[in-house]
Amino acid sequence: MPSPFYALIFDLDGVLADSEPWWNQIDAKLLAEHGISYRGEHHRSVLGVSYRVAVEFYKDAFHISASVEELIRRRGEIATDFFANSVCLFPCAKTTLEKLREMKLHLAVATSSLSSSAHPLMDRTAIRSLFSVVVTGDEVQQGKPHPDIYLRAAKKLGISPEACLVIEDALAGIAAGKAANMRVAAIPDVRFVDPREYEMNADYVLESLSEIPALIRRVNAAASEEHALG
Repeated sequence: MPSPFYALIFDLDGVLADSEPWWNQIDAKLLAEHGISYRGEHHRSVLGVSYRVAVEFYKDAFHISASVEELIRRRGEIATDFFANSVCLFPCAKTTLEKLREMKLHLAVATSSLSSSAHPLMDRTAIRSLFSVVVTGDEVQQGKPHPDIYLRAAKKLGISPEACLVIEDALAGIAAGKAANMRVAAIPDVRFVDPREYEMNADYVLESLSEIPALIRRVNAAASEEHALG
C-alpha cells in the first residue's frame, strides 16, 4: 500500500528557479578564462549534476590544465554572482510553496548548488522561510545522481524516505531520488530535454509546479482510502 506524502524535497535549479538558461552563461564565463569558446553545447551532460561531476566533464572534454578543485572554486564564484543578482523564480513557484505549507506539508530544498549561491537566491526571492530544511551541494560527499543529498534532507526533516516526494527536472536528480527510496515527480524543462525520456524514470511527470498540490491530494486521498478499506 503506498504511503501518504508528509514531505516534499525540491531541487532548486530548474525546478523553483529558472536558472538553467543561466548555467550556459556561467560555464561560458568559466571556460572563457581557459581560452575556450562555449555556447552551451554540453548543457545536457551537466544538467542537474554536482559541481564536481560538471567540472570533471569540462576538464576532460576541453583538456583543461587547471585542477578540479580550482575549477569548482571558480565556478562557485561565478555562479554566486549570477544567483545573487540575475536568476529568478518560475512564476508559480512561490504561490505553490505557500499552498503546500497551508496543507501542513514539510518542505525542504536539496540542491547541487553551493550554499554561497543557493542562499542568496532564496533570500532575495523571499522563499527561504517556507522551508524547514535546506541542503546544498557542499554538505554531501557525493552529489547527484548519488542519493546522499536526499537522504540527508529526509534525515534533517525527521521523515522517512518513503513518505517524501522529490521534485526534480534532471535525470541525474531523478536517479538520486529513486536511489534514496523516494517517489519522484519530474518537471522536465522542454526547452532543454525531451519529456518522453522521463516517463520511465519518474513516478509522475508534470508540466508545472502548480500541479503538485492536486497530485498530493490525490495520492494522499487514495492512501487514506486504502487504509480505511484495509
